[in-house]
Amino acid sequence: MADPSSYRPKPGQIPDSPGVYKFRDEHRRVIYVGKAKSLRQRLASYFQDLANLHPRTATMVTTAASVEWTVVATETAALQLEYTWIKEYDPRFNVKYRDDKSYPYLAVTMNEEFPRVQVMRGQKKKGVRYFGPYGHAWAIRDTVDLLLRVFPVRTCSAGVFKNAARTGRPCLLGYIGKCSAPCVDRVSAEEHRELAEEFCDFMVGRTGTYIRRLERRMTDAAEDMEYERAARLRDDMGALRKAMEKSAVVLADATDADLIAVAEDELEAAVQIFHVRGGRVRGQRGWVTDKVEAVTTGDLVEHALQQLYGEETGDAVPKEVLVPALPDPADPVQEWLTQRRGSNVSLRIPQRGDKKALMETVARNAQQSLMLHKTKRASDLTTRSRALEEIAAALELDSAPLRIECYDISHLQGDDVVASMVVFEDGLGRKSEYRRFQIKGFEGQDDVRSMHEVITRRFRRYLAEKEKTGEWSPEDAQEAPDAQGVQDIQGGLTEEDGRPKKFAYPPQLVVVDGGQPQVAAAQRALDELGIDDIAVCGLAKRLEEVWVPGEDDPVILPRTSEGLYLLQRVRDEAHRFALTYQRSKRAKRFKASPLDAVPGLGEARKQTLIKHFGSVKRLRSATIDQICEVPGIGRKTAEAVLAAFAQAAPAAPAVNTATGEIMEEEEPATAGDSDHGEEPAGAGDSPDDSEVPTRVGTAETRRGMET
Repeated sequence: MADPSSYRPKPGQIPDSPGVYKFRDEHRRVIYVGKAKSLRQRLASYFQDLANLHPRTATMVTTAASVEWTVVATETAALQLEYTWIKEYDPRFNVKYRDDKSYPYLAVTMNEEFPRVQVMRGQKKKGVRYFGPYGHAWAIRDTVDLLLRVFPVRTCSAGVFKNAARTGRPCLLGYIGKCSAPCVDRVSAEEHRELAEEFCDFMVGRTGTYIRRLERRMTDAAEDMEYERAARLRDDMGALRKAMEKSAVVLADATDADLIAVAEDELEAAVQIFHVRGGRVRGQRGWVTDKVEAVTTGDLVEHALQQLYGEETGDAVPKEVLVPALPDPADPVQEWLTQRRGSNVSLRIPQRGDKKALMETVARNAQQSLMLHKTKRASDLTTRSRALEEIAAALELDSAPLRIECYDISHLQGDDVVASMVVFEDGLGRKSEYRRFQIKGFEGQDDVRSMHEVITRRFRRYLAEKEKTGEWSPEDAQEAPDAQGVQDIQGGLTEEDGRPKKFAYPPQLVVVDGGQPQVAAAQRALDELGIDDIAVCGLAKRLEEVWVPGEDDPVILPRTSEGLYLLQRVRDEAHRFALTYQRSKRAKRFKASPLDAVPGLGEARKQTLIKHFGSVKRLRSATIDQICEVPGIGRKTAEAVLAAFAQAAPAAPAVNTATGEIMEEEEPATAGDSDHGEEPAGAGDSPDDSEVPTRVGTAETRRGMET
C-alpha cells in the first residue's frame, strides 16, 4: 500500500486549468482516468486525510504510485480526451460497463452494389445504415420477415448471391416473393437500391406516407379491376401495420430522443436506454457497472453518454437526450453531444407529460435489470472470492492472487511446438491479454525445456519494461546467461503503433500445465532472471494434484474446493488456447506441404513418410536411399519427393538488423490466419469460452499425440 504523500505534486506545480489526469500504479499501469475543470482543485481533493475519502477512492490513491495530467483548452476537449483514454487503457478503478457491444442491430449495407439486410453486432462500419439496437436477434428477424413482403431486399450472403448468379437460379426467398432476386437480373441494381432506400425510410419512421401511397395504389388497382394486384397491396399494408404494432407510438410523431435511466445501490448500477425514433421505440439496451469509484447519478449519466455516443456521429445522436440527472457541469457535455451530431442537442430532465411517463417506464426496466443481475451475480462474486482465498491459503501466499497467468505447451509428435499464456484477473479471464508463443529453438517432445524457454521470454519482457521505466537495471539481477538475453531485453518491445507490448504487468501466481518437472523448469527460469516475488505452481491432470517448487509431495485440494475448480478452469483455458493455435499452424503446414506437388503421392503415403521420419524437416534432409526404405516408396517417387522440396524454397526468416540474429518474438493472440499483429484474444472464440465450468471429473480428451 502506497502513501499518497509520497507522490503528491508540489504546491503550485499543478495548473489551474481544464485537463485530464491519470493515476498509475507501481508497474506504470493506468488505474484511473478523470477530467476536471480545474486540475489543481480536483487533484488536491485526492491528497487529503484518507479517513475523509470515499472507501473506493482511498483504495485507488493507495494503490497508485504516481499521477500525471494533460492540459486542454476547454472542458469539452477534456471530456473527449477522457473518453479516449478510458477506451485505450481500460483503467480498473473507472466505471466499467458490461455487455456494451453484445446488442444486435438491423443493418442495411448501402455501401454494396446490391444492399443487403442483415443482423450485425460489434463496431459499426462506414456506409452501412443501422437500426436498433434490439434486445434479441430474433426480434430483428421477425421484423425483417414481415417487411420483406413489401420491400423484397436481398438478405443472402455474398457466397449464396454469387452461386445463384452463376447457376441462374434464385434462392427460396426469390421463388416465394420475399426477394426481388437481383442475382438473376429480375431487377436492376438501381431498382434494388431504391427498394433498400424505401426499407430504410420505413425503418426511420416515415410510415404514414408509404402506407397512404399503398392505399392509393390499391384503390387504383381495384378501379381498373386488377383485383389480384389490389389484394396483394392490401396484404402488404396488413404486413406493414403488423410490423408497426411491434413498436407502438409512445411520443408525438417525429420525436427523436434517447431516454436514459439509472438504478443503483452502493456497489453496482444498471443503465437502461430506450431509443425513440419517429415517436416509436426502435431499440432498447442495458448496461450493468461495478461502482469501483465514488460516483453520483450525474457521473453515471455522463459515463453512459460517453459510452453511448463516443463512436457516433450525425443522426446516430438524437436531437433530444432525456436523463434522470444532469452531469455536473452539464454545458460541456451538451456541447460535446452537439459537436457529435453536427446540430443542436437538448440534454434535460423530463418534468411532465408523456416523456416523464416514458422515463418512469425506463426506470422500472433499469430497476428490474439491476435486481436480475444481482440475483445472478451474487453467488458468483462470493464463489470467486472464496476460490482465490483457498488458493492463497493452500500455497501459503501473503495475499489472494488477483492476477494469475497460466502456461501450456502443445505439439504434434514434437512438431509445431507452441505455447499459450492466458490471464485471469479477479477470477475472470482477460482475453485481451492472452498471448501465444512459437517454440523453434529445438525439436522433440520436451515440454520441460519448452516451458523454461516460454517463462524466460515472457519475464524478460517484464524486466525490460521495468528497465525502461527506471525501476530495474541489468545489474540488479542475474538476468541473462548470455548476450542473447540482453539483446532480447533491449529490442523489439513495441507494437507497430508504438505502444508497449502488455508484458509489463506481473502476476501474483504463475500456473503451469504439468507436474513437478514443469514446475521446476518455470521456477528455474524465474530464478535465473532474479525474480523472487512471483509464486509458481503446477496442476497435473491425472489426479489434479497441485505441485509447488522444491516439494517432493503435491498439495491436495479437496475435490469440492472452489480453489481447485478455479485452477482447473485456468489450466483448461490455457490448454484450449494452445491447442487451437497448434492446430491452426499444423493445418497451414500440411496445406502448403511440398509433398502435394509430387505426382502419384496420395494422402496415405504422405502420412507414412511423415510418420517414418517423424517430421517434415527430417524428411527434407533425408537421402534417396533412406526414403526408399519406407514401405511403398520407390526410387522414382523418392527422387520426386526431394525434387519437390528443392523447388519449395523456405521463406526467409525475420532478422534483427542490429544483431544479425533470427528473431523469435512472442505472438499476441490473434484472429484468423495472421501470425503477427495484435487483437483481442476472444475474436473468433465463443464470448463465454473462459467461463464454461469444468468441474473435477469432466472428460478432457486429447486427439492423437497432441499435448
